Amino acid sequence: MAKTAKQNREDLTPDAEQAWRDFSKAVFAPGALDAKTKQLIAVAVAHVTQCPYCIEGHAPAARRAGATEAEMMEAIWVAAEMRAGGAIAHSHLALNAYAQTESD
Repeated sequence: MAKTAKQNREDLTPDAEQAWRDFSKAVFAPGALDAKTKQLIAVAVAHVTQCPYCIEGHAPAARRAGATEAEMMEAIWVAAEMRAGGAIAHSHLALNAYAQTESD
């Protein structure tokens, strides 16, 4: 039986795999931010990074942490606005480059 990618990753780099799990557990533990807020951030970031695995993992985790569907969708809209904002914020680069070209 063939190993899954996860099993292979664990076999190839067990120390790094365990460090990743420990890091993830520490990051998502309640602290200054509660678990629900952290999971909503994770869902939003997963959309910006376009990671389907992250979306599939963190959307249910957000629900288990008490997030509503409306809260999750609002977090996704915030992420979308922030991502689009980057394009607008950098528009001055295009406008400056355009202005610096010689007209034909």
